[in-house]
Amino acid sequence: QVQLVESGGGLVQAGGSLRLSCAASGRTFNGYSMAWFRQAPGKEREFVAAISWSSWGISSTYYADSVQGRFTISRDNAQNTVYLQMNSLKPEDTAVYYCAARLGVVVRDSGLYNYWGQGTQVTVSS
Repeated sequence: QVQLVESGGGLVQAGGSLRLSCAASGRTFNGYSMAWFRQAPGKEREFVAAISWSSWGISSTYYADSVQGRFTISRDNAQNTVYLQMNSLKPEDTAVYYCAARLGVVVRDSGLYNYWGQGTQVTVSS
């Protein structure tokens, strides 16, 4: 069993930055692909970014088109933590952001992730 706890959400003005963190515990981080999803009110949960596991420490990253070039996902395997650096934030980025984990390769389908955090609210004011 993997427990995920997100932190770092908050209220920020458009154009600002936030860094989300997701701390994993309960089982080794090894072999797990990690992802961030978000869900805005009245909308479906959507893929934001993901990062693969690599035993050599060179992970691959994947992004939704809407955040490409503005968001950066990274992981610290020694700390069992994954990060989402969000720059140039827009009001349409407002959502609850969720961290997710799955054993195996990265996928963009939220239904294929086994473990989820409780979510952290990000609000971007115009």
